[in-house]
Amino acid sequence: MAILRIFLLTLSIILAHASVESSASTYQFKPSAQEVISERGLLDAIITKWNNAQNLAQLEQAVEDYNAAEIIAPAIDVATMTRSRRLIVLPLDERFNPPVGVFSHGHVQTGDKMSLPNNFWTSIQANKAEVPWLFEIKRVKDVTGPRALFSKNNALDNGILATDPLLDRIVGGALDFRAPANCIFLPLWMMRALALKPMDVVDVSLIQNVPPGSLVQLRPHSSEFTKIANPQAVLETELKHYSSLTRGSTIAFDYSGKRYWFDVVDLRSAPRGEKAPMVKVQDCDVVTEFLRARDQLKAKK
Repeated sequence: MAILRIFLLTLSIILAHASVESSASTYQFKPSAQEVISERGLLDAIITKWNNAQNLAQLEQAVEDYNAAEIIAPAIDVATMTRSRRLIVLPLDERFNPPVGVFSHGHVQTGDKMSLPNNFWTSIQANKAEVPWLFEIKRVKDVTGPRALFSKNNALDNGILATDPLLDRIVGGALDFRAPANCIFLPLWMMRALALKPMDVVDVSLIQNVPPGSLVQLRPHSSEFTKIANPQAVLETELKHYSSLTRGSTIAFDYSGKRYWFDVVDLRSAPRGEKAPMVKVQDCDVVTEFLRARDQLKAKK
């Protein structure tokens, strides 16, 4: 009985201390509410862990409730039910690197592939989607957290990506379908293109109306890339790791142990060569053009 009384007393104290911060959006994770585990005693440590877990659980529950009520319940068939989801963003890392021999091996951060929940594999089959399978990631007004600010100290490429491209949506392909049901794992360049932080919430949809590309204009950040042997051939080889491109984004290629960055300046669709915000580049006859490198533009000014 004494142990039971202690347990009930501890539980009542935890519940009394568990604070729920009010927020304009239940979809916004509050990292400021995450507390450092206390070393002052077991009870304080338990209370802190409870509060931290509650903060994350509220976000996950809000996302799950939205998917159930707004997407799954009204759906008239499997194709509609599985086509889109509201998901929690997490960074893709080397743990997702495919085995040696698989095409995307070594290109987790230098391609447009993401790890998606399994419902999208079902959606591909139900919607009879053709290769390349493409997915649109979109910021949601009043739901996605404030746009992330990247200082020159923590941005990629020594601060050259610190400027927010102000994109609200981007398109990419699938690396695999093993992400948890309410999560999506994105390469870092894609998170920065949408100014996303880990635990931000986005809407993700299978998209089948992206036009094939006919022309891609890229601006290298460094003129060093144009000095390597046959840069056009290197570019065309590395571009194979991208199923699609979004105008205004900044993508990455690796060559000889060095990472190079390119702004996607202009995209034209086939067959008429019309300007397009996004195009497919996989299995397309695409002409790629280099523009003057960023560092050369700065030097000219």
